[in-house]
Amino acid sequence: MRNGENGFTITRCNTILYCDHWQPTVAFYRDTLMLEVNLETDWFTEFHITDGSYVSIADSKRATIAPAGGHGITFSFQIRDLDTVWRKLQSAGIGPSRIRQVWGAQAFHIHDPEGHRIEFWE
Repeated sequence: MRNGENGFTITRCNTILYCDHWQPTVAFYRDTLMLEVNLETDWFTEFHITDGSYVSIADSKRATIAPAGGHGITFSFQIRDLDTVWRKLQSAGIGPSRIRQVWGAQAFHIHDPEGHRIEFWE
């Protein structure tokens, strides 16, 4: 079904990561990736990605929902100027993978402090 054909329309998407290493993971998304904080509490931080798209970092020790382990999660961000972003992450000590061809695009990946894979492609 397409958005709206199922009787409801999705107007916003938020992925929530339940993390054991909450503070370092929040700092990574806020300070290293420089994502805009949309909402912040003492156990939950939501970052604005694009219009209608968000990612949240929740402290698994304080959440009412048990984490699923995070296995198999990859964020895939299409960006502009892949080489510049790669160099910035490299100089910040993040250690991005080498840039390689993936499905007809140039791409590399990094991992956040919780181990989630983040792919950047152009």
